[in-house]
Amino acid sequence: MEITKDQARFLLKQMMEIRYFEDKIMELLSKNIAEGGSHLYAGMEAVAVGVISSLLPDDYIVSTHRGHGHAIAKDGDLKALMAEILGKKTGVCKGKGGSLHLADLNKGNLGANGIVGGGLGIATGAGLAIKLKNRSQIVVSFFGDGAVNNGIWHECLNMAALWKLPVLYLCENNLYAMSVSVSRASCVPQLEKRAAGYGIPSDCVDGMDVLAVKEAATKWIEYVRSGSGPCLLVCNTYRYYGHSRSDPRVYRTKEEEKRYREMDAIETFAKKCVKNGWLSEKEVQELDAFVRNEIEEATDFAIKSPLPDPSELYTDLYA
Repeated sequence: MEITKDQARFLLKQMMEIRYFEDKIMELLSKNIAEGGSHLYAGMEAVAVGVISSLLPDDYIVSTHRGHGHAIAKDGDLKALMAEILGKKTGVCKGKGGSLHLADLNKGNLGANGIVGGGLGIATGAGLAIKLKNRSQIVVSFFGDGAVNNGIWHECLNMAALWKLPVLYLCENNLYAMSVSVSRASCVPQLEKRAAGYGIPSDCVDGMDVLAVKEAATKWIEYVRSGSGPCLLVCNTYRYYGHSRSDPRVYRTKEEEKRYREMDAIETFAKKCVKNGWLSEKEVQELDAFVRNEIEEATDFAIKSPLPDPSELYTDLYA
């Protein structure tokens, strides 16, 4: 896929932002500065960046419990996102959503969800609303391989196919649903084949290659936006950290982890940028330093921000 110098810099910058943001969250968790559950996206950056960079600003996404990367790629403010994860008043949800319910409606991010597959219904409902209002937007519904065996997955794909809803169902197959491998949980581990049951097209792409993801996403986003109905895109990827901070990762081998580290999306794309003349080695190094400073500034902002006032406990509630 051919891209410009500016596009290359943008893609690399966003992937770096996600990686260093997640690395910082892990550091804050280890120091108990960040508390509670937090599921990190490191290793999977090419998927969020490749897909979301192919959307229009007013398109929607629905995220997962592993949602920081999606939020950053959907033009999220790093300071507000970091503050939210630390439960601070300056957070994008006023400190009330935290890591598992990170949302930014102003940016078209309809939110993360603590329930596996929980976002599928939200995305399908949003797709129905778009169709009823005769708008040109689409919805990307992110979910993991663990969601495809849930009842809501089948219900939503059937409904979306029947009514030709503008939803791109995006499976981030990182091989493990918590600790259960996809080969042990799915009788058909090639998850893209599942789409045939609903009469919709599907595709599978290397989720460690940002340009491959972007090329496939562009194709299927155009398909969905044309009014042809939903489709399924599976991105095969890998998370570097455990399911959460308490996960010792004993269910996978060090050799497997090393193999995927050698396929690192950021390092691979940075080398490609230099090789193709999109960026020089110096520009890559300067971008790396710039992003690291961005994350430090966001962290400092979040730590120094105040907690929500107890008087706001019952505000912003639907019921």
